[in-house]
Amino acid sequence: MSISLDEAVELTRTGDVWVFRGRSVPDRAIQLTTNSPVNHVGMAVVLDDMPPLMWHAELGRSLPDMWTGAHQRGVQLHDLRDAVCVWANRYGQKAWLRQLEPPAGPDREQAVLRTIARLDGTPFPSTAQLAWRWARGRVPRVRVPHPGRRDASPAPVPDRALETAYCAEVVAVTYEAMGLLPPGRRPNWYDPGRFWSGDDLDLTGDARLGKEIEVRIPPR
Repeated sequence: MSISLDEAVELTRTGDVWVFRGRSVPDRAIQLTTNSPVNHVGMAVVLDDMPPLMWHAELGRSLPDMWTGAHQRGVQLHDLRDAVCVWANRYGQKAWLRQLEPPAGPDREQAVLRTIARLDGTPFPSTAQLAWRWARGRVPRVRVPHPGRRDASPAPVPDRALETAYCAEVVAVTYEAMGLLPPGRRPNWYDPGRFWSGDDLDLTGDARLGKEIEVRIPPR
């Protein structure tokens, strides 16, 4: 199934996931390293009468950040349509939309805004940092026994610990703040492929993400 970008922008809601796949050497390196068909992920933010926005992290600064008004690298809030066009036409990426069901309510939208206020502008990690952090995220945590308890679960890592952040971490931390992901996992356990339907994201309660809908991007 495929739809036009205009249809996708009209359809998207807060919490919907947008995933991207490119063919450049860095894109392929991310896909091979993470054993995933995609290399970038962002989350839609659609509030009141504002245009749909894209909440993600990237190295470039081609678009103004809608939270600060500045051009910046790292964690950013962009006009969604403009962001998808940049990733498609400048970076050569294909795009897919996955819709969150049931739709996010007011409490979850407020959680999104609080997370944006905390994380917007967080720097993007260097290539070496990105590879190292992703590798560390694959290492299971050691559970430390506590007196009087048979087992102690690992404590969640607060998002204020993110001195740098890549795209999947931003979406994962936001999903956790929305109550869609269980606490306890390191943000760097997540990579773009975790948000592809081939992986089990293990959302809480009755929340789920629909199958990928291919989005047709108009030429530049």
